[in-house]
Amino acid sequence: MDETSNAKHEQLEAARVDNNAGYLTTQQGVRVPHTDDALTAGERGPTLLEDFHAREKITHFDHERIPERVVHARGAGAYGYFEPYDDSLTDFTTAKFLTTPGLRTPVFVRFSTVAGSRGSADTVRDVRGFATKFYTEQGNYDLVGNNFPVFFIQDGIKFPDFVHAVKPEPHNEIPQAASAHNTLWDFVSLQPETLHAIMWLMSDRALPRSYRMMEGFGVHTFRLVNATGEGVFVKFHWKPKLGVHSLLWEECQQIAGKDPDFNRRDLWDAIAAGQFPEWELGVQLIPESDEFAFPFDLLDSTKLVPEERVPVIPVGRMVLDRNPDNFFAETEQVAFHTANLVPGIDFTNDPLLQFRNFSYLDTQLIRLGGPNFAHLPVNRPVAAVTNNQRDGYGQHTIPVGTTSYLKNNLGGGCPALADADAFRHYTERVDGHKIRSRAESFKDYYSQPRLFWLSMSSAEQDHIVAAFSFELGKVGPETGIRPRVIAQLNMIDHELAERVAAKLGLLAPDEVAVPDGVVPSPALSQLNTATDSIVSRRIAVLAADGVDLRGTERTATALREQGAT
Repeated sequence: MDETSNAKHEQLEAARVDNNAGYLTTQQGVRVPHTDDALTAGERGPTLLEDFHAREKITHFDHERIPERVVHARGAGAYGYFEPYDDSLTDFTTAKFLTTPGLRTPVFVRFSTVAGSRGSADTVRDVRGFATKFYTEQGNYDLVGNNFPVFFIQDGIKFPDFVHAVKPEPHNEIPQAASAHNTLWDFVSLQPETLHAIMWLMSDRALPRSYRMMEGFGVHTFRLVNATGEGVFVKFHWKPKLGVHSLLWEECQQIAGKDPDFNRRDLWDAIAAGQFPEWELGVQLIPESDEFAFPFDLLDSTKLVPEERVPVIPVGRMVLDRNPDNFFAETEQVAFHTANLVPGIDFTNDPLLQFRNFSYLDTQLIRLGGPNFAHLPVNRPVAAVTNNQRDGYGQHTIPVGTTSYLKNNLGGGCPALADADAFRHYTERVDGHKIRSRAESFKDYYSQPRLFWLSMSSAEQDHIVAAFSFELGKVGPETGIRPRVIAQLNMIDHELAERVAAKLGLLAPDEVAVPDGVVPSPALSQLNTATDSIVSRRIAVLAADGVDLRGTERTATALREQGAT
């Protein structure tokens, strides 16, 4: 694939249908002369069942909707490409899309909120999904991440509990796309492992100004595997070229009412205007010999590796340059899966990742109607697909030949088993007793929330305090939840607990011992991620009577030359 080609777009072209030309037909290709009135017995008589056109039309309409995603239901997507800067990762991985300079790999990216339904607003306080499907020559690879580097739970067995807690309460389906309610904070007050992600949720990171201006993280610790089978731990990072920018909470509430599509509209309009958003892919590489060199467990998804401890190495860039043709066919039907790997990338024993590897495939089966969702145009690999998986709902191909099994002689032994360029699982020894318990290395719940708090600027800390007070202000005072949350915050930082308690009119708890030796991480503050640029910013010029129009136009021209729209 050369620099200018995009194999995915070429593949999609065969699936595109232009219904704005030709004659109206039924699904069977029969031309229709009239579609405003159903067939009846006389002008005022009963509708006849023999009207196959009307029946087909209404039946299809009745079945147009599919189950929305349980989480990440509201999203926006775009196509683009990824290209590595050089071959610097060759010693660490056999993944060609990461190691071949000049190779442009097609991608589809879906950004999303998490808690709200498909019809909720964009500018709610929430985690944002950042999922990328790489259509590589070695198969599809999905990096299914978020705009937070950490998650709320350590073990996937708690995921149903967490989602049930953050979703609208079951008795009245209120509130929509909001964490400011009893059940979420009841859960948080009793599960201190949530606190690190909760600190991110209460920060400006939960209120992105634009999808184009937010970071993305793989969340988990993964493994890169090289040609000799050696592994290295890896954390993936997306860094936006435009820097990280957020809205204020008051702005979010106003925008949600005036333009609930604010973030998805911003992404669409920027791409349509040729202002293609760009991110840099970076990696943190950790030798396996350093697995236990940290004061936390690398398999714990509620922890991050500070960039000052392990620098993020830039390895490539991603550009989004094309909007989808049809929201449902592409953005809604795209199916991401953490277990979609290519040679050179593998899992670790992260207990949350292990559950995601099961759950994502399981949910696609119900959401997309069966096992053949990989045939949908947006999900199809550009790599050749040859296997013995047959039949099922929505089978879009016509397999030929007399065999559908291996080993066989009648089919010439095909499809053949590959030796070169095949996926090989990383070899590691695994043993232990069956047990329901978590390692002690997972049980420091307060050091990293404190790290996040101490790394914030004073303005960012003010916003966190205001967010906690707003959220807890929506919690019923009779529930006893507020004091429990304040007690948890006191384990992070006494000043934080004092300030939140004061805003809620509660007594501050007594000061307790907090984790010591916590060194702030400047990389966590948005003040250190912003860029001094007006590229793609919309700037309005208000002109009063008697204004110098020539001067105004010169100003506007100068702003456009700097990238404003």
